[in-house]
Amino acid sequence: MLPRGRPRALGAAALLLLLLLIGFLLFRGDLDYERPRPRGTAAFDGDPPADPGGRNGSDCTPPRPRPPKCELLQVAIVCAGHNSSRDVITLVKSMLFYRKNPLHLHLVTDAVARNILETLFHTWMVPAVRISFYNADELKPQVSWIPNKHYSGLYGLMKLVLPSALPPDLARVIVLDTDVTFASNIAELWALFAHFSDKQVIGLVENQSDWYLGNLWRNHRPWPALGRGFNTGVILLRLDRLRQAGWEQMWKLTATRELLTLPATSLADQDIFNAIIKEHPWLVRPLPCVWNVQLSDHTLAERCYSEASDLKVNGAGGPSDGDGPRMGTPAPCSHPPRRCPPWSQVIHWNSPKKLRVKNKHVESFRNLYLTFLEYDGNLLRRELFGCPRPPPPGAEQLQRALAQLDEGDACFEFRRQQLTVHRVHITFLPHKPPPPQPHDVTLVAQLSMDRLQMLEALCRHWPGPMSLALYLTDAEAQQFLRFVETSVVLSARQDVAYHVVYREGPLYPINQLRNVALAQALTPYVFLSDIDFLPAYSLYDYLRASIKQLELGSGRKAALVVPAFETLHYRFSFPSSKAELLALLDAGSLHTFRYHEWPRGHAPTDYARWREAQAPYHVQWAADYEPYVVVPRDCPRYDPRFVGFGWNKVAHVVELDAQSCHLPPAQATTVRVPHSPRNTSCWCCPRPSSSTCRTPQAWTSPASAPAPPIVTASRPSRTSSTRICPATMGLLPSNTSLPCSSPEAPPDLTPAPGTLPADTGATLLPPHPPCYLNYLWSRWEGLGRGLPSLLSYGWGLVLLCPSWFGAGSCILTCDIPFSQVKF
Repeated sequence: MLPRGRPRALGAAALLLLLLLIGFLLFRGDLDYERPRPRGTAAFDGDPPADPGGRNGSDCTPPRPRPPKCELLQVAIVCAGHNSSRDVITLVKSMLFYRKNPLHLHLVTDAVARNILETLFHTWMVPAVRISFYNADELKPQVSWIPNKHYSGLYGLMKLVLPSALPPDLARVIVLDTDVTFASNIAELWALFAHFSDKQVIGLVENQSDWYLGNLWRNHRPWPALGRGFNTGVILLRLDRLRQAGWEQMWKLTATRELLTLPATSLADQDIFNAIIKEHPWLVRPLPCVWNVQLSDHTLAERCYSEASDLKVNGAGGPSDGDGPRMGTPAPCSHPPRRCPPWSQVIHWNSPKKLRVKNKHVESFRNLYLTFLEYDGNLLRRELFGCPRPPPPGAEQLQRALAQLDEGDACFEFRRQQLTVHRVHITFLPHKPPPPQPHDVTLVAQLSMDRLQMLEALCRHWPGPMSLALYLTDAEAQQFLRFVETSVVLSARQDVAYHVVYREGPLYPINQLRNVALAQALTPYVFLSDIDFLPAYSLYDYLRASIKQLELGSGRKAALVVPAFETLHYRFSFPSSKAELLALLDAGSLHTFRYHEWPRGHAPTDYARWREAQAPYHVQWAADYEPYVVVPRDCPRYDPRFVGFGWNKVAHVVELDAQSCHLPPAQATTVRVPHSPRNTSCWCCPRPSSSTCRTPQAWTSPASAPAPPIVTASRPSRTSSTRICPATMGLLPSNTSLPCSSPEAPPDLTPAPGTLPADTGATLLPPHPPCYLNYLWSRWEGLGRGLPSLLSYGWGLVLLCPSWFGAGSCILTCDIPFSQVKF
């Protein structure tokens, strides 16, 4: 039996041991924190102020809560020129991918960048994103007196004037360079404003190189800086405090003083910011280095991140396509509260080499950047649920119209395509407009990725300006960029404007593409062509001379018709004169365009008369006429409701006729060259069912006919004669049906008078009810395939690509006697 009091002694001993254990664990945690960091962990700018090597830092405090979900975050970016505009889009994509807050982007731009970005954001229609533009040209006088060696020029100094340029009621803003990429939510960066003391007005990350230490080479004289200095690729500005502190006077006095002993700034605004911080160190709030991981040839950024795998980029450096972890999202922090995780939150390509910079981890960072570069921007049009914000202009009406569509409708895709707002990036590549000339002509055309091979030949044939609309995905746009950069012919042309319309939906918006290219033409006249046509080498000069000769600029409504031809040969010697052209016609190597498929399309040009013509002549308009014309730039636009193939040019020429426009053809022709089939899906309504089809009906009064939901059905007529609406253009009654024949062949229906040419062997295939677009089935000799086979290749192939039965078709332009065509 234990003596009395022994249990009390044992209990006291156990309690003492427990207290010692707790104290040991706590003390061990402090010891761990004080140990030197192993190589590869983050060197945060929160560590004690400055070591002999000049490192700037601050205490690494626990992360503050993010700002309220619906707080509006303010972001300022300086952008100028074509290339910088593309960089801004990639930066914005990375911000939008992670953001959970509304954004207000303040863009300081030149005229070129504003024109590009204003169009892009207007058509992008991203919810909860507001855009404000500021004229950089008005700010240039404030910084133009500062000599600057940096490649950014004057625009690299404009961050100095943001406190006075931005609205006076704006208190805080994040300022970003265009060459940064986000790997996390920008709200986490915004939350760092809460770390500022009462005197701190600028938040910066330490410069991750030895530039400001002055030991990179002999006689290296950098601007003064505190230790290693700070990088200004990512800045947090307390604008209200800067204005109160007299920021404008402060930076001007500092710059003036330093320029007395230094010839110029080497790193633009960054040099002046660092000189001010050297003199007034209490103004700066050092930020964690992960918010500006700087990738230059001699970067020390590896001290900031342990390994590139810390990006947590789902294995490939890009956003997750499913419901997996988000790119750049760190795992839950298991360190003691004062430890900061080494995740890279913002990547800064701050070398002139950009993606070609030398860095052993650059491939992982490059994958992150390329992922956003090629990311489908349409996917970023997502709502911020729970944050009521005014919708983009026109978004409410668009949503109401979409909600009224019936997905069971056979023409649902056509109706939805009408309501699609495509993102448009005008002047995707650097472009130098030609000097103004009163009779200049711009070639206007549209194309998709499978027609890129036509561009070099077109540039060789047409030396004048061009405006081309390309229908591409985000990834294809980058392939196109590389294609142009590696082409000697294309990279040498600065007068070709490329406008990217980003793909959305299964249908090809052919007339919308034409309108984009037409709207961006800058010359008084435009040649409305197609990408498959090659003009005669002399056509550009001839058209300008003809416009001057005919005095088309004197208010006369007129147009020049360029007669079109085609060849079925891939190897073809382009004619250099009318005599050579006629010889090729007689030999069967050339044909008038689409004579074997749709002769009515160009019959009014009267090729027989053209062969002998030595003087201008007039041609009377006829149904289904679709010539290639040169018209004034302010001509009527194409009807954007047309998608896919068929009737889109016919309707446009109808409108020209309705406006009393005369069409004189040029002394040169245009030839369509062979190409591979277009890689697209079917551009028509679905095949008819085996039970019921609709019968085409001609409306005798276009004004009284019901408006078709897809396309316009009739041309405005200046005469009292009856106009038969083509059945393929859409006016069908809802009360007529008949049994369909076998689905393997079109029914034997006689088209309404005037709807199809009698000599083409073309038959009308009624659509599936209630579809308003009819199929056109052409029984071409030698094709040997029925309708189902044609549809399996896609409707665009049926009439666009006669290469199925031999060689492709093509158009060419060559010297032809001038003739005048009049509607």
